[in-house]
Amino acid sequence: MSLLAEIQGPEDLKKLSRAQLPQLAQEVRDHLIDCCSVTGGHIGASLGVVELAIALLYEFDSPTDKVLWDVGHQAYAWKLLTGRRDEFQTLRTEGGISGFLKRDESPHDQFGAGHAGTAMSAALGMAAARDLHGQDHKVVAVVGDGALTCGLSYEGMNNAGHSDRDIILIVNDNGMSISPNVGAISTLLGSIVADPRTDRLRERLKKMTLKIGDVFGDGVVHLAKNVEESVKNLFSNGMLFEELGFRYFGPIDGHDLDKLTQTLAHVRGLGGPRVVHVLTEKGKGFAFAEANREKWHGLAAYDKETGEARKAASGPPSWTQVFGDAITGLAEEREDVIAVTAAMPSGSGTAIFQKRFPERFFDVGIAEGHAVTFAAGAATQGIRPIVAIYSTFLQRGYDNIIHDVAVQHLPVTFCMDRAGLVGEDGQTHMGLYDIPYMLAVPGMTVTAPKDADELIGLLRTALDHDGPFCTRYPRDKAPEDPNPVGSVPAIPYGTWELLRPGRDVAILGTGTMALPAARAAELLAAEGIDAAAINARFLKPMDETMLADILAHCRLVITVEEGAVINGFGAMLAARLDATHPSVRVITMGVPDELIVQAARSRQLERYGLTADGIAARARAALADAVVR
Repeated sequence: MSLLAEIQGPEDLKKLSRAQLPQLAQEVRDHLIDCCSVTGGHIGASLGVVELAIALLYEFDSPTDKVLWDVGHQAYAWKLLTGRRDEFQTLRTEGGISGFLKRDESPHDQFGAGHAGTAMSAALGMAAARDLHGQDHKVVAVVGDGALTCGLSYEGMNNAGHSDRDIILIVNDNGMSISPNVGAISTLLGSIVADPRTDRLRERLKKMTLKIGDVFGDGVVHLAKNVEESVKNLFSNGMLFEELGFRYFGPIDGHDLDKLTQTLAHVRGLGGPRVVHVLTEKGKGFAFAEANREKWHGLAAYDKETGEARKAASGPPSWTQVFGDAITGLAEEREDVIAVTAAMPSGSGTAIFQKRFPERFFDVGIAEGHAVTFAAGAATQGIRPIVAIYSTFLQRGYDNIIHDVAVQHLPVTFCMDRAGLVGEDGQTHMGLYDIPYMLAVPGMTVTAPKDADELIGLLRTALDHDGPFCTRYPRDKAPEDPNPVGSVPAIPYGTWELLRPGRDVAILGTGTMALPAARAAELLAAEGIDAAAINARFLKPMDETMLADILAHCRLVITVEEGAVINGFGAMLAARLDATHPSVRVITMGVPDELIVQAARSRQLERYGLTADGIAARARAALADAVVR
C-alpha cells in the first residue's frame, strides 16, 4: 500500500508510526525522481533532505510552528508532503507550482526563498514577532546546501545567539552548494566527527560541575567550568556554534529517521537558541545524482533509467560555454587575467577556466559581495579580474560594485549569465534588473553581445579598458558557433553596429534583441516601411556618431531590451532625447514593471513582444499612430 498516496498534509503524516517513515521516504524519493524527469528541476538537494522534511513535519506542527527553508530548491519533499502532491507534476511549468518557496502558494511556505542565506535572519524576525505577540510556537530555520558560505547566515546567527530567543537552527550539511563548498567554515564542519562519545562526555562534565559546586563552592565550580570548556574544545568542534550562543546537537545522520525524529523531539522541548547539525548526501537514493552531485544540482528533463537529457544537445553551444571558452582562451594570451565566481563554477562556465588555470581561479562560496571586493583588491595590484555571477545574484553585491569598484574606477569585468528572462526558474531568478542597476553606476561600461563572436570581442575590449566593465547574456544557446578566440578582434569601444539602414523608423536592439530587431526591420521592409536596425551593443556609453546619424532623419526610435523597461536603456535614451531632440518619439520595449511567472523562455519573450513579429507589430502601430496625429 502506498503511504504517500494517503498524505494530503502534515496531519496525515503524523498518523504514521515511526516504523512506517522509511517506507514513506522511499516513496517520496521515487516520486521526486519521476516528476523531475519530466519537468526538470533542482533534484539533488531535495533528494538529500527527504528524511529531514519528514522528521520536521512529524515532530513540529506546521504551519503553526514556523519552518523556514533556506534556498528553496531544498524543499521539494516539503512541497509534496504539505498538500501539493497532486500538483507536483506541474513543478516549474507555466501555471504550475514554483520550484522555490512561495508564501502565496501554501501556508506551509513560511518565507519565500530562491537565493541562499535568508532563513536565519527571517526566522529571527518571526521569533521576535512571536514574542511581541505573546505566542509560544516554535521557529525553525533550515540552513544548508551551501548557505553557510553566505555571510547573511552568520549575521543572523550572531544576532540570534545574542538575543537568547527560542529559535532552532538546523544545519543541513551536505558539503555542497551548486559545487563543492569552499572555505574555512566548510572545512570546520567537515572535521566534526559523528561520535556519540562527545555528547556523553559533555553531559557527564556538566553533572560533575554541579556536584563539585555542592561540595566545594563557587570558586572550584569556576575552575571546573574552565576544565569543561577545554575538554569540549578538544572533543567538539560544535564550539563554533556554542560560542555564537547556540546549544549544539550533533552531528546526526540525516538519513536515519529514528535518530532525526528523536533528536528533534528532544530539541523542541528546550529553549533558547539551539542548533542541530545534520549530515546529508546530496542526490541520496538516485545513483546518477549521487555519482555527480554538481551536475545533478539542477537540470532539465531527463531519462531516469539512463540519466541522459531528454532533449539531445545539438546546435550551437550555450552562451555559458562560449563565455567559459572565451575567458580561458584570453587567459592563454594574458597572465594578468583571473576568474572569480560565487559557488557556481559549472553554472557560470568558469569551471572550464578552473581546469586550465586552477591557480588563477577563485571560487569564494555564496558570497557575492565578497567576490566583488576580492576582485577589487586584486585589481589594485595590476590583476584583471573577470567576475562571473548570475545577473540575479550579483544584485547582492551592488554596494560593493559602487563603493569598492566604481568609486575607485578599478578595471573589474562583470559577466552576468542568466540575464533577462530565465524561464522555468521563475520570479526569484529573473535577470531583469542588471541593465538599470549597472547603468546607474558612474563610470561603468554596460554592454550586451548579439552573438558568440561579439561576446568574445567585448571580453577582449573589457580587458583592455581602464575602468569597470560589464556584459550580459542569457540562459540559452548562442545564435551560432563562435570563431576561435584568438581570431576574434576587440570590439571598438563605445560603438554600435548598423545591421540595416532605414529612414522611417530606427530599431535599436540590445544584446539578444539585436538580431530580432534586424529580422523585424526586414519584415517591415517587405511591407514598404524603411526601417533601420542597429545593434546597440554598448548601452553605456552610446555611439554618439551613429546616434547623430539616426536622429538626422528618423523621427521615430524604438529601443528593445531583454530587461526591465523601467530605468533601462530605452528610458535613459528617451530622457536624453526629450531634452535634446523633443520632436523625436522614443518607444521603449522590454519587460514591464511586474514579477514574471515561470514559463518557457520562448513563451515569456512572446508574451512581452520581444520577438521579430512583436517588434514589427509595435513599429507598425507607432507609425500608424504618427499618421493619425
